[in-house]
Amino acid sequence: MLVAGFPSAVFATNVYVVAPGAGEECIVVDPGMEVVPGLDDLLREHRLKAVAVLLTHGHLDHTFSVVPVAGSRGIPAYIHPADRELLVDPMKGMGRESAQMFGGRLQWQEPDDVALLDDGAVMALAGLEVAVDHAPGHTPGSVMFRLPGAPDAVTGLDAAPTQTVLSGDVLFAGSIGRTDLPGGSHEQMLASLRAKVLPLGDDVLVLPGHGGATTVGRERAANPYLATLQTPQPSASVMSAPPAPRRGL
Repeated sequence: MLVAGFPSAVFATNVYVVAPGAGEECIVVDPGMEVVPGLDDLLREHRLKAVAVLLTHGHLDHTFSVVPVAGSRGIPAYIHPADRELLVDPMKGMGRESAQMFGGRLQWQEPDDVALLDDGAVMALAGLEVAVDHAPGHTPGSVMFRLPGAPDAVTGLDAAPTQTVLSGDVLFAGSIGRTDLPGGSHEQMLASLRAKVLPLGDDVLVLPGHGGATTVGRERAANPYLATLQTPQPSASVMSAPPAPRRGL
């Protein structure tokens, strides 16, 4: 499997392309701000043809370029129905600081072809099997995408991964996505981590929406949020985990 990507110039959101190999069809995950030239270069470098855009959630730093990427190619953009409204009005998902950055308004065009993601679905796209895990907390419609196998070359890991998870802003290396924005819920985030992340094997490769790659095993051992969930203690203590750093919007 070929996985390539880079962080956007704004908010350092990771955009990924995933394909069975070079010269094949591919999916594009989370095309954020100012990524179109770099993404076009990446597709040309690996001779890839994009057939779908997958969105881990509806925040603008992950969706800003969905129209130029999907619309110019006539391909669908997939999002969970709970975040569908953010493709109509992204300002609904912004905090005050981010809204002020855009002057409280934004010139925005909704994608022409929007498809909805179902929790537990396994989609056949670009010769890949992509499983959808609804994991609300960062946003109501946050999802993770699971794929069997791993990139051909992954360095710095303890063992070869058997599965890859594109975690969006659910799970980062050492942290989790913020839950203080409109639609966010710390309680839902903890429930998602417990139900959708902890059951995964230690050798699962995690490619997050911001920051570097990690594995479920590393996060199970060192991520304070996962550690808290694995240690029986009163609910008040669970909720006192350190606040998540403000990555993204």
